[in-house]
Amino acid sequence: MPEEGIELSPPSRLLTTPEIVYLSSLFVAQGVTKIRLTGGEPTVRKDIVPLMQSIGELRHNGLRELCLTTNGISLHRKLDAMAEAGLTGVNLSLDTLDPFQFQIMTRRKGFDAVMKSIDRILEMNKMGAGIKLKINCVVMRGLNDREIIPFIEMGRENPIEVRFIEYMPFDGNKWSQGKMVSYQEMLAIIREKYLALEKVADHKNDTSKTYQVPGFQGRIGFITSMTHNFCGTCNRLRITCDGNLKVCLFGNAEVSLRDIIRKENNGEPIDEDTMKNLRLLESAANATEVPRREQELLDIIGMAVKRKKAKHAGMGELKNMKNRPMILIGG
Repeated sequence: MPEEGIELSPPSRLLTTPEIVYLSSLFVAQGVTKIRLTGGEPTVRKDIVPLMQSIGELRHNGLRELCLTTNGISLHRKLDAMAEAGLTGVNLSLDTLDPFQFQIMTRRKGFDAVMKSIDRILEMNKMGAGIKLKINCVVMRGLNDREIIPFIEMGRENPIEVRFIEYMPFDGNKWSQGKMVSYQEMLAIIREKYLALEKVADHKNDTSKTYQVPGFQGRIGFITSMTHNFCGTCNRLRITCDGNLKVCLFGNAEVSLRDIIRKENNGEPIDEDTMKNLRLLESAANATEVPRREQELLDIIGMAVKRKKAKHAGMGELKNMKNRPMILIGG
């Protein structure tokens, strides 16, 4: 989060829980098999478990993965209920393994709680929970670049994938090229310590380049948005908390799905009763004969996807581009 904080959005501008479930159902009916809940911080939602339960029910319609991106601070308190709701993967954002540095970087305490969440996932997985754990670490020169090796050591005895992310420019994060540690530089540091480091085959739509140290249970990933973009194989769509569709993390073009959903409710937020009265879930799940309301949404989504560029701008343009802070996009 930017040091000065962010302006809070009025609740009426945010997607309601029924609207999130409705959009999830619509996407799954069209073949989407993976949904990730991001933030801000999704675990602060009072209804996060019921929301996941509702989305988890879409497994009957073709959903295969229900994932969460989180800072991990309160995750351990809700993990068991989330697993029952259908949680299959956790991306945990953690940029340092030093408790004091953690407090400086996040401006809060909570390192022990994050480690408790990691330990709980590993414990649950030993009992067959099957939750894929990935730790996302944004590497910044002079701040945490000396911790690359300690992060990798987390995977020596545990099936954790640590993903090192090139520092990216967003509103409020005071990005500079000098702070960015490139993928190649990180790889050189790692190869110096682990001479037998091996490349692992990537799936065609993976956003990370994956490696493994022989004998380690865990893996190492690199998200190389700044130096080796993966735009041509990226199949991700993002919906912001206020209902805007973004087809590219770095793009500032957005289209409102919320306004289309609310047209039949005079522009007002849709609650549970309204969703039932408008029969939203029934029409969203109809993949064979798409009703007019859903067809309008799909047409808008289709046009946005077709406008997706072959690759995003270079570093020089990205640092000057007006875009939301990452906390308002969703990690």
